[in-house]
Amino acid sequence: MKQNMKVGFVSLGCSKNLVDTEMMIGLFKKNGYDIVNSPEVADIIVINTCGFIESAKEEAINTILEMAEYKKDNCKYLIVTGCLVERYKEELIKAIPEVDLFIKFSEYETIWEQIENLINSNIKDGKLEFLDRVISTGKNYAYLRIAEGCNNFCTFCAIPYIRGRFKSRKIEDILQEAKKLADDGIKELIVIAQDTTKYGIDIYGKPELAKLLHELSKIDGIEWIRFLYAYPETITDELIEEVKNNEKICKYFDIPMQHISDNILKKMNRKSTGASIKNLIRKLRKEIPEVIIRSTLMVGFPGETEEDFEELYAFVKWAKLDKLGCFTYSKEEGTAAYKMENQVYPMTKKKRYNKIMALQQKISEENMEKHIGKTLKVLVEQKGIGRSYMDVPDIDGVVYIKGESNINSFENCKITGIKEYDLIGEVVK
Repeated sequence: MKQNMKVGFVSLGCSKNLVDTEMMIGLFKKNGYDIVNSPEVADIIVINTCGFIESAKEEAINTILEMAEYKKDNCKYLIVTGCLVERYKEELIKAIPEVDLFIKFSEYETIWEQIENLINSNIKDGKLEFLDRVISTGKNYAYLRIAEGCNNFCTFCAIPYIRGRFKSRKIEDILQEAKKLADDGIKELIVIAQDTTKYGIDIYGKPELAKLLHELSKIDGIEWIRFLYAYPETITDELIEEVKNNEKICKYFDIPMQHISDNILKKMNRKSTGASIKNLIRKLRKEIPEVIIRSTLMVGFPGETEEDFEELYAFVKWAKLDKLGCFTYSKEEGTAAYKMENQVYPMTKKKRYNKIMALQQKISEENMEKHIGKTLKVLVEQKGIGRSYMDVPDIDGVVYIKGESNINSFENCKITGIKEYDLIGEVVK
């Protein structure tokens, strides 16, 4: 066994990918390797890639080539894993010979066998375990993955072909992991899956997200729970009630709506309609007045007419969503939309994107001004910086805190102003 070798990691893409990386870190650590943050001193560099859209693929390739430069000095082995490898392993092997080992997502059951063959060790304890992962997000919050894969087969998305069909974890396994996280001092759980609202359908015969959230809230030490992502057609009344009445669950719904035009929603193979999405927004705001609604929209999908886009623009103006991300359609091999007719010109997609985001910037400023004068519970993560229930790490804004505050604790802050997408608050003792 190559003891005392130093291993560095680069994790690209989504939070679900980050959980895989954390389990890989735990696997190396369990088997006697030293984990380092600097690639300059690493004997082994592991890159966990994303391959979802074109920009993610470009980032992954550039990162691999950048890390390959360290093989000229200290790095002995360069290992690349994840979604990009799942889609393009054979092409990558030919194109980037500097990489010593490519491991597909679907090959994770043999991940350590492949690594030990590369490094010529005798380690046999080589399974990725949730309970052994090393949390990389700090002392306050951790991601809790409750399912893998997706059954939705949206026509623009390659996830089902990369990650496979939707597969829930058992409640008892999730609770065991959550209790360990709480014992380690984690205060906030961010429950994740490609589609959290379908949790449990495959193993329990019905959606059980509300039940799972309720059980998680019983764990001592956990003060905040939030979940990403809630598909609009599977947000049940039971789930709304649980969020409404459970003080530990953040009043925050991240709902990937994608579009509002029935014409485009149908082409995307989405299960919602424009009317059902609007009704859901009305219901959430009626049942949970302080609710924060975040969404993502796509512009430039094949066949999107000017009328479709104007309907989407009018929806953004009407909905006044608290948080909104937008991206242009990316043509991905292997998806149904790849060969669709009436592909939208890149410049048209960019123009539509800019128009949506310019509108949302004004809406966001108006929404944030409404919080001035309110007192919010804030989780302090750095000196003078924290997050409220309205803020998902690395996605939303922060609260800049004036006054004495304790790092890694909750403080009540009265909001006194805004700074672009962030809030400014003073500690209330």
